[in-house]
Amino acid sequence: MGDSPGRARAKERIWRLAALAFGHPSKEFFDAVASGQFQEAFSDAWADATGSPWPTMPVSEDFASFEAGYISAFLHGHGGKPVAALLAGDHESILAGLTRPSFMLNVAAFYKHFGLRAATGDEGKTDEPDHIASMLELMAVLCHFEANALAKGHDASGYRRAQRDFLCRYLGPTLEAVAGLLRRDQVKLLDPTIAQLVQDMGDWAEVQINELEVRVGPFRDPDAPKTGSSPAEPAAQNLWG
Repeated sequence: MGDSPGRARAKERIWRLAALAFGHPSKEFFDAVASGQFQEAFSDAWADATGSPWPTMPVSEDFASFEAGYISAFLHGHGGKPVAALLAGDHESILAGLTRPSFMLNVAAFYKHFGLRAATGDEGKTDEPDHIASMLELMAVLCHFEANALAKGHDASGYRRAQRDFLCRYLGPTLEAVAGLLRRDQVKLLDPTIAQLVQDMGDWAEVQINELEVRVGPFRDPDAPKTGSSPAEPAAQNLWG
């Protein structure tokens, strides 16, 4: 199943369900977690992609507690600052010396290349393209394109290169940063299912990067300082199909 449309669709479901979990909590999403529907759907996708079920964790006692944990961890924790910001551009290590506007233009280029626009959230505001939920949704779309290409017998390497590049430069480091911050400064209010998901998605991203680099070659960061003349490298970053 490693190179099949079915596995690509399982990956799509993992990214899409994770995107729901990282968005601002809604009563409907909490109900899906409280009833076990979310965990069942995620575990099914996880098993299809990895061969192992996803663990079941306790659930917050009510929606107010569920939302309060999310806010404490990701929005207004210590001194009004998040313990672990969900915007990639809020992490200096991920900006890697770029200005925030330049960084955002680079992130937005991925969406534009595939004809995508940032979604509109529940409050009518456009979601930030560097928010983890938006980036997870982009990965789901890329896996959807990969699955369709494989199902038609077409070359899926362009979509895989796009996944590799986006994971290596943006989503992977953000997931790793958020998971690390929450390991160092645990938020007791954070729902255990969400806390588990944060850690597992960081590991999952690393596994996906390794798998994709085996399939389509190593990542070359276009934002990294150039140490010598290598005119072929920039073109290598635009082979997404």
